[in-house]
Amino acid sequence: MKYVRIGGYGPGIVTVGGGLTRVTSPSFLAAHPSQPVLYAVGELERGWLTAFQADGSDLGPLDERPSEGSYPCHVAVAPEGGLLAVANYGDGTATLYRLDERGAFAGEPIVLRHEGSGPDKGRQEGPHAHQAVFHDGVVHVSDLGTDEIRRYRYDGTALEPITLPPGTGPRHYAFSGSRLYVAGELDGTVTLIDGERRTTVPASRHEGDNAPSHLQLDGDLVYVANRGPNTIAVLRAADLSPVAEVPSGGDWPRHFAIDGDRLYVANQNSREVTIFTLRDGVPEPSGERYEVESPACVLIR
Repeated sequence: MKYVRIGGYGPGIVTVGGGLTRVTSPSFLAAHPSQPVLYAVGELERGWLTAFQADGSDLGPLDERPSEGSYPCHVAVAPEGGLLAVANYGDGTATLYRLDERGAFAGEPIVLRHEGSGPDKGRQEGPHAHQAVFHDGVVHVSDLGTDEIRRYRYDGTALEPITLPPGTGPRHYAFSGSRLYVAGELDGTVTLIDGERRTTVPASRHEGDNAPSHLQLDGDLVYVANRGPNTIAVLRAADLSPVAEVPSGGDWPRHFAIDGDRLYVANQNSREVTIFTLRDGVPEPSGERYEVESPACVLIR
């Protein structure tokens, strides 16, 4: 059986159809690739990480550690299962934790601090790590504050970063082979990077301010959530040409998850997760929704 787990602010982690575990501000979730373990970040000034045993609908505490930074907003586990990465938005710190055979934290963390800034004085006064992604044996960390995708080996050795135009504010991103797709929160764009070729398009065709949040690939399509227009845009992965753009079903779509022909959208400000059916890749309202206080992340498990 699959479970939809929702992280948010205030009420904690919700298992749709199977109980509620209350923790403080678990704004992002990740699952271990082979163990029944769920990880959550506590987006607080003194950030934390919690590992839960996730057998069926029940969540039991397994382990807890500090995130070694402030306001962590993203957590990811390596495909091999032995390493976890967390992005701390507040001070830009990225942290790596080894995981043991149970999925619990092991040993001392590798703390990756960063410096730098960008042209947006209100949002780029310093580094702001936003997402961690494992790809081709490298940990990638988007830094909204410095307009970079920072890159590290698993032992914490820094590699040359991928740089984006000043003021982009990279937030979430995804890889497909050699291609990298990046949502720019500050300039409202989606960028495709493929070797020396770069293609940048507006994330939304609506006028007005837009702060794209989550980006995800599914097949030959790119999906991006647009906060402001409150839409989900669908683009072709090959060239970022538009396919469709539909209302998100609520206010401030912070995150979404795709599961087969179903799309779950966490509309943070309207306190609901809206469910769509994908028909030829285009989201259509299913009429289903879940009331959740300030949903921030959807994880299909």
